[in-house]
Amino acid sequence: MVKPIASTELRLGMFIHKLGGSWMTHPFLRGSFLLKDAEDIKRIIEAGIKEVWIDDEKGEHIETEATQTAAENSSEPIELLQPPPEEKKPVLESSMEEEIVRARKLFHDAKPQVMAMYKDARLGKAIDPQTTLPLVNEIDLMVQRNSAAILSVARLKTHDDYTYMHSLAVCALMISLARQLNLDEEQVKLAGVGGLMHDLGKSLMPLEVLNKPGKLSGAEYNIMKKHPAAGAKLLENSGAAPEVVDIALHHHEKINGLGYPNRLQGDEISLFSRMAAICDVYDAVTSERAYKQAWDPAGTIREMAQWEGHFDKQLFNAFVKMVGIYPVGSLVRLTSQRLAVVIEPGLTSLVKPKVKVFFSLRSKTPIQIQVIDLEHPSCKETIDGPEDPSKWHFKHLEQLWQ
Repeated sequence: MVKPIASTELRLGMFIHKLGGSWMTHPFLRGSFLLKDAEDIKRIIEAGIKEVWIDDEKGEHIETEATQTAAENSSEPIELLQPPPEEKKPVLESSMEEEIVRARKLFHDAKPQVMAMYKDARLGKAIDPQTTLPLVNEIDLMVQRNSAAILSVARLKTHDDYTYMHSLAVCALMISLARQLNLDEEQVKLAGVGGLMHDLGKSLMPLEVLNKPGKLSGAEYNIMKKHPAAGAKLLENSGAAPEVVDIALHHHEKINGLGYPNRLQGDEISLFSRMAAICDVYDAVTSERAYKQAWDPAGTIREMAQWEGHFDKQLFNAFVKMVGIYPVGSLVRLTSQRLAVVIEPGLTSLVKPKVKVFFSLRSKTPIQIQVIDLEHPSCKETIDGPEDPSKWHFKHLEQLWQ
């Protein structure tokens, strides 16, 4: 018999048939499972879930009134079932170097999961959006600890794994932008899941077009323009949240109405899709592709700012505050006529990051590497502007900031 109970009445051995509220609000891979770990009860309560449905017939051990009374007299169950504190647990800070290592490991470990999701979609298998939630939560935690680290690592991808790593990168960018906009926790998760699955429709496009090493022809481009509608239909049939479906369908729309597939304009485009349009383009142009080199992140910010009618201006301004005018990995020219790579954003200023100086413009030769915090009160050095790395042909420039 399936019946609803308050989450505070949960006991080990009960079989949860369904968790109350949206699946986006709970931290579990599945909505139904046998309670074997007291920590799971605590996680359900801390997630703000007030009501659950249990199945008496599937439970291994449903506690009687006597055993419940005994449990109430013991300290451990009482401690686990106390309401969670109002304030959130602080996110521990760590160094930029440590977070970069963690981000690289996360993306390395997550790539097979994203690849499997695309493969299942191509084979016509159902896609369960709930299974992405643990990964989205991990990315969110990294964003909260050090968004600059995970967003910079997200750009590092080859053209061979672009489709899968692009999904992870847009997920991280969407979560970071959602937090920059102070959206609530459920919206942050929706933004992350939508970012992760925004390009799922590409799995249904012809492989010869999807994997073409060069630039697409006009006819091939028209084929690829069908991927938003294909992805949205796939997600809708899989039971994804409407917001996630909308991101898949409308992330290529433009404010001026010249996007696709529905030529929406202005506020006709949802907040999430306007966010996704910015995150998708930024990661695409700052990533290496088979037919082009990656754009420098600082130069990309300047270029995108000039695309009139493409993006929501207020959201783009928030995006710039999030990634910085000079994102980590940017090649910059200093007033001392030296080149440097941005290795860490400034704490209070968008134009005063921490940089690693390595090249003299006067002598056109490498110099001894020096780390300079442009925000330090004693520092007289400033950034003169971004520098195009393609003009210099530096090898392994990313090693200076990793």
